[in-house]
Amino acid sequence: MTLALIDYGAGNLHSVANALRAAGAEDVKTTADPAVVRAADRIVLPGVGSFKACAKGLWAIPGMVEAMNERVHVGGAPFLGICVGMQLLATRGLEHGSTKGLGWIAGEVRLIERTDPAIKIPHMGWNDVSLGRKDPAHGLVEAGEAYFLHSYHFVPDEGQDVAAMTDHGGGLVAAVARDNVVGVQFHPEKSQAFGLALLSRFLDWKP
Repeated sequence: MTLALIDYGAGNLHSVANALRAAGAEDVKTTADPAVVRAADRIVLPGVGSFKACAKGLWAIPGMVEAMNERVHVGGAPFLGICVGMQLLATRGLEHGSTKGLGWIAGEVRLIERTDPAIKIPHMGWNDVSLGRKDPAHGLVEAGEAYFLHSYHFVPDEGQDVAAMTDHGGGLVAAVARDNVVGVQFHPEKSQAFGLALLSRFLDWKP
């Protein structure tokens, strides 16, 4: 099984690749080649930084977004977005202006609102993950505790796309899912046993 870890200059690729291998992945290809993505059995899109910068980096690779759309939506390959890689699934992001996302899950990425002076932004550190619906992401996402680091959050248009929630001065979406696409706001590669278990389930996932 080949797993494509997309390199678009916006992710902690080494840590994610190591975590995927620790979770059982045998053939992780860190790649900026659309041909590798088209041939992959599974795809992971990491992301660190601003929505705008990440979107710019992804679209700057000729043919990459088209290859992702083809392999995921036509070919049915399981897809995992991590942190900003999850946010890029949205219709648009509002960080440093309005920026187009992939539009795979309708919604937008907004700044976390400070409802209490004691609430710190960014949302950083360990926090609980609670399930958002009866069968989130076909059992891929489970309740537990994960590591977060973000100032913006994904607000889906449809509640049925929410797979998990966390609480930071109010509810924030921790994971989204639709068909063979799942995204997590937290960092599995920094979430120790909880994160490795999720990655292991992703490797076996048959949506």
